[in-house]
Amino acid sequence: MFGRHDVSPLWVADLDFAVCPDIVNGLRRRLDHPILGYYACPESYWDALADWLSRRHGLKTRREEMTFIPGVVKGIAYCVNFFTQKGDKILIQPPVYYPFRMVIEGNGRQVVENPLKFDGNSYSMDLEHLAETVERERPVMMILCNPHNPIGIQWDSETLAAVAAICRKAGVKVVSDEIHGDLMLNGRRHIPFIDSCDDAREIGIMLGAPSKTFNIPGLVSSWMIIKNPQLRGEFFDWLAVNEFSLPMMASILGAEQAYTHGEQWLDEMLRYIESNIEFALEYVADNIPEVKIIRPQTSFLLWVDFRGLGLCQKALMDMLLDKAHIALNDGTMFGVQGEGFARLNVGCPRSVLADALDHIRKAVESVCDCGK
Repeated sequence: MFGRHDVSPLWVADLDFAVCPDIVNGLRRRLDHPILGYYACPESYWDALADWLSRRHGLKTRREEMTFIPGVVKGIAYCVNFFTQKGDKILIQPPVYYPFRMVIEGNGRQVVENPLKFDGNSYSMDLEHLAETVERERPVMMILCNPHNPIGIQWDSETLAAVAAICRKAGVKVVSDEIHGDLMLNGRRHIPFIDSCDDAREIGIMLGAPSKTFNIPGLVSSWMIIKNPQLRGEFFDWLAVNEFSLPMMASILGAEQAYTHGEQWLDEMLRYIESNIEFALEYVADNIPEVKIIRPQTSFLLWVDFRGLGLCQKALMDMLLDKAHIALNDGTMFGVQGEGFARLNVGCPRSVLADALDHIRKAVESVCDCGK
């Protein structure tokens, strides 16, 4: 992918940690049975998911409000194809997870942007611009990232309620990608969009998964929740008749084990991530002061501001790859607003992170007249 083999892959959004043993052992026990036939999803899975959402996020949900989907991006694509038509406009908030744009444009829809505001230290939504854009462009759907990737922001209740009010008034459905919601840092609580206000419950479609939480993306296990029965009725039927919501055995077994037995593993992992983030913040501040890291509120991904180096985007990425031998996400993947930025994964052993940051420091010193 990056044209060379001597790079540290700190770009892809999965963890460099062993999976919770209860998940692996649960799968092994099932594979001890010699028959791998058709699979019916047990009610115990839905009970485990509902209990997890209630316990971790205070979200109360019923079985009829939930359905399985084989991946969050696929779930977004299902929403786009069912609820919109070719040529329709769909709103996103860049810099944001790049598959949003790919799904919209790849399915013949048009992207409408409501860029986030950046004050040099943190990001916020431009709600005034959102209202103006919704009124002017008339999008039929908004894809919300909550918590936001790559920035790492958990939107507060007031912001989510404001989005819901603007969108409901204009008849805009909101598809909320909440795959990073389980990864809240330093005691913060995740706020599901559909739990933020009555407006959100009427127009909201929530998507989540255990994949980032428990490092099991290969099991392809995700879910969708829609509170409004009118919104979910025909859509859930369409998913079922096309077998898009038909779960796979490993997907359900792994997810149920995770939600039932993985909480201690997750809490321990999050403490390690928090310490890695603090290490990265301190190292960069002390050794590469021209570079800034936007402190995240969630997840193991850091949005890193390299603009102080004065490099164009190509020169920046060339430096990181060819001199630091570090593979990061190019900030412009997330939109033109990512110019001068890159995304770095700290979900790895401290030794790997320390080595990567040291390589970045040396690379900066080699190309800029600003190193220490």
